[in-house]
Amino acid sequence: MVIHLARRIWTTIEPLHDVVYFGAGVKEAGVALGLRGFWQTYFAFRAAPLGAVSAGTVSATFAGFHPDMVGKAVPDAWVRTTPGECLAARLDYSTGLLRGAGAGDAECARAVDLLEPVARAADATGRALYAANAELPLSADPVAALWQLTTTLREHRGDGHVAALISHGLTGSQALVLQVAAGKAPESVMRPARGWSEQEWSDIADELRARGLIEGEPTGPALTGTGAELLDQVEATTDEAAWNGALSALSQDAIAELTDTLAPLVQRVQESLVPPINPIGMVQS
Repeated sequence: MVIHLARRIWTTIEPLHDVVYFGAGVKEAGVALGLRGFWQTYFAFRAAPLGAVSAGTVSATFAGFHPDMVGKAVPDAWVRTTPGECLAARLDYSTGLLRGAGAGDAECARAVDLLEPVARAADATGRALYAANAELPLSADPVAALWQLTTTLREHRGDGHVAALISHGLTGSQALVLQVAAGKAPESVMRPARGWSEQEWSDIADELRARGLIEGEPTGPALTGTGAELLDQVEATTDEAAWNGALSALSQDAIAELTDTLAPLVQRVQESLVPPINPIGMVQS
């Protein structure tokens, strides 16, 4: 099976971005700012580039989270701290984790050279999280700059993925059930991580079953042939949007250099920081 070049790049940059979610001490980094625990830290850190936005804006841009879960974190987070403080804290925290995983200045600086012009010139149409991150200044520290660039391009892909879901008639919550049915993560991980009750999850599964997309129980659904085809279409659309909207600016030689240069760091991050089973839905190689 030929892997789309956009997906190859994603499997390189996603784990580096993900340290901000899975590294030890992220809750403490938020609590130090006055935030209440892990989830308020998650929402505040990720939403911070957008400013002191509402719960509705976070729900719309993040996609898939239960609105009540978001509402418990935002806008209360902005009473406790500021977006600017969150931006500084998340960058310092993530940079420290990458350095702890062995990120070196030379390889990070080369990756920054390759990714910065791509991130700056990418198409922002309909991509709010990308655009907000792209406007942030890059640190002179190459490790910090690399984390911010991987975050910017990761959000560019994510914004495009949400658009792909909409264009294929899927909601964020339905996409979660489909990911479980595809074997990307178990229901026991995905459902509580996105705030849906067992009954709500069952209702979502019923919607997909009625469309002929899944079969089986809500806790262990399986894709039908139609469901697998639809999910493949969504992923292909996501890859194409990431490629045409940004990543095609990289030559194949540049992509090979980028992925080869960062491969040892990505492997160390996956082995030490990002759990193999997680709600992001990326299956580690």
